[in-house]
Amino acid sequence: MAKWQQRFRSLLIEHFSLPSDVILEMPRITIIGHIHFYIENHQGLVTYSENELKLKINKGYVQIIGTSFVLKMMLPKEIMLEGKIAEVKFLID
Repeated sequence: MAKWQQRFRSLLIEHFSLPSDVILEMPRITIIGHIHFYIENHQGLVTYSENELKLKINKGYVQIIGTSFVLKMMLPKEIMLEGKIAEVKFLID
């Protein structure tokens, strides 16, 4: 990314109080215990099964491993997963 783009994004974050996760196109992840996983700002579903969820994010993938997975909500940029979560991995390109 060009230096001017980084400076512009910093300016937007600092002076206009815009959320950094939105400006930087980073995912916002909320995990409740080991049973709920909620993500915003993902770029698409790659893999879904009873034991794995893998989503494309800005600089790679996020992979959730566990058992008894059920998608409770799926919108274009948001997903809520329920099940027994064992691992959350960031796979960077």
